[in-house]
Amino acid sequence: MKSVPFSCTFNSAIGSIITDCKVSDEFDAAATPDLPHPEFIAFKAIWDTGAMRSSISTDVVKKLGLKPYGFAKVFHADGVSMQNTYFVNVLLPNGIEVKTLLVTEAKMTDIDVLIGMDIITLCDFALTSSNGMTKFSFQVPSSTDIDFTKEL
Repeated sequence: MKSVPFSCTFNSAIGSIITDCKVSDEFDAAATPDLPHPEFIAFKAIWDTGAMRSSISTDVVKKLGLKPYGFAKVFHADGVSMQNTYFVNVLLPNGIEVKTLLVTEAKMTDIDVLIGMDIITLCDFALTSSNGMTKFSFQVPSSTDIDFTKEL
């Protein structure tokens, strides 16, 4: 598969990486070729390298009419809790669809999707800062070994 890149440039140093993404109920066209793909709905997403698994807000659950798959123990800033899990498809800003992704429901404000390491490790991911600007770049699938020490 050819790598599909995406990048965002911010005009200052940033405290978080926020992009658009789309989410739908889980769907596998190979398993159900006669059914239409569920509708994708657009949401704001934060990219979090400290999160092992991606999460969705209660608003996403409601808007998509999702049914829980099970429960997972989640460690977060408020402590530990049991949260509903769901299977969803996530459409990244570069048009790549991550299918049948197990996500947890989470309390979020201003953001509806948390993109964790389960998605980030599928791609090349880079964050650079230069001349007061910040650039976030990624591509799926991974195609290169980014190692800044090679240039020293």
